[in-house]
Amino acid sequence: MSAPSLNPVAPQSQALLHQARRLAGLPGAPWLYQEVARRLASKLEIILLQPLQWLDWGGFLGGGAAEVQAHYPQAQRWVREPVPELQQRSRDQWRAQAPRIWWAPWRRDTDPVVLGTSTEPAPWAPQGVQMLWANMALHAHPDLPGLLKQWHQALAVDGFLMCSGLGPDTARELRHLYRELGWPLPTISFIDMHDLGDALVEAGFADPVMDMEQVTLTWGSAEEMLAEWRTWGGNVAQGRFAGLRTPRWRARLLKALTQGLMRADGRLGLTIELVYGHAVKPAPRPPIAAETRVSLDDMKAMIRHGSSKT
Repeated sequence: MSAPSLNPVAPQSQALLHQARRLAGLPGAPWLYQEVARRLASKLEIILLQPLQWLDWGGFLGGGAAEVQAHYPQAQRWVREPVPELQQRSRDQWRAQAPRIWWAPWRRDTDPVVLGTSTEPAPWAPQGVQMLWANMALHAHPDLPGLLKQWHQALAVDGFLMCSGLGPDTARELRHLYRELGWPLPTISFIDMHDLGDALVEAGFADPVMDMEQVTLTWGSAEEMLAEWRTWGGNVAQGRFAGLRTPRWRARLLKALTQGLMRADGRLGLTIELVYGHAVKPAPRPPIAAETRVSLDDMKAMIRHGSSKT
């Protein structure tokens, strides 16, 4: 009996949750995530809209709060985390940074950190936030179309999305090495920027702008390389090795990495492809028909949008 067909882009849900909980133990956002946040934030220079509220999707690991707040110091930041452990880390960061209220030193303003699985109404404005920031989030969800729809729903009309993630050429050398050894997948298949643009339009976004770049990271040893990889996450590919590996297997892996990824300068190198996306949430447009039905929420959005243009 043949195995069921799997979406090659989609990671395994439980493995993602396990990695999210493990990464909550890091002292802060991984260096790579912070660097990508800096590069994504540089693209805010050309955007005219000044958000009043913005949603930081996966804020603790995304590591872009300081970069965004430097651009929009007056905007209110909300944070959405996927697991309670990361929710607590973001909450701790907020409490450490929030100014104390003089008449009640133990109190702060409204807690801005929400859990993604919460059934409570979103605490931000009912019409949505003006910007959704999702740094290094594209490859960390089992259902990308569903994720984009969540982002679309959280945004206000004319609000914009800034997102980033890993592209398909990421770790190509490692995938080649695993194929040579006859091992299963070491990574998921990351989404191409053109496919991401199509997915954004399908989710209801308008005017998507995609960008990508490739960087090469190097390490002095296989042990250093593996240590940094662990700060990025773990292998969440469907079809990966089942169960734990043995010390003998790890020794074989270290030897294979040293031999297979060694560069001319004596360092081990790996390609990282970074994908960036920007899109806008347009006003709802009901289809033209003899009889057209529009939801009350969409009607309110169209009225608000029309009023803002006059």
